[in-house]
Amino acid sequence: MKKALTIRFGALNYKYLLIVLIVLVWLPVSNSFAVKTTAVQTLDTGETLHLVFMREEEKLARDVYLTLGEVYPENQQFKSIDGSEQRHFDTMKEKLDQYTIEDPNTDTSIGIYTGDDFGWYFTEKFNALVDRGQANELEALYAGAFIEEIDMHDIVHCPEVIVESENGVGEDECGLDYTDEKPLQKSYTNLLEGSKDHLRAYVNAIEKEIGTGNYVAQVLTQEEVDSILGR
Repeated sequence: MKKALTIRFGALNYKYLLIVLIVLVWLPVSNSFAVKTTAVQTLDTGETLHLVFMREEEKLARDVYLTLGEVYPENQQFKSIDGSEQRHFDTMKEKLDQYTIEDPNTDTSIGIYTGDDFGWYFTEKFNALVDRGQANELEALYAGAFIEEIDMHDIVHCPEVIVESENGVGEDECGLDYTDEKPLQKSYTNLLEGSKDHLRAYVNAIEKEIGTGNYVAQVLTQEEVDSILGR
């Protein structure tokens, strides 16, 4: 009788052990499957166009800073910020890949914008900002500040050029304030904080020439800029 109980007890332990092993093997597989099936969500038209737009806008910032950095090689702002803009540009590519959206940039050369929807817009902006910056070093700093202001506006709100492109996207239907996608919210928030830091750097350099407290907002409201500057 005792021997029979021992055998049954051993068999029972083996059964439980087998169940535990199955669970341990299945959990990583099921978790991995869950990640794979939930990582890619479908973006609506506004979210998609905005992500494509931001990829090109980060390229614009990088391209202008690299170009003006060559014109003014001793300027510390362009030296320190252009690398950050490259990281922002790369981050937007990662988001495009995550959502399986085609990259609008088929040529990453400086000043070349190949996007079907907004390539023309960024080509115009690049030429205008470089022309402005080449006038003198102070205007170059103003061009940099302008880029950071418009970048912050376009991260949070739906850019005017998207709304006017007759794609059915309304003025409140794209941007950080609109999307409920957590990966986009996180990336856009990081971009926003980076742009605030860059604007502070540019304004600090500008006001060494024009006097502290004299910078006038170019895209954002003066109240918004002053808040970023801690005034």
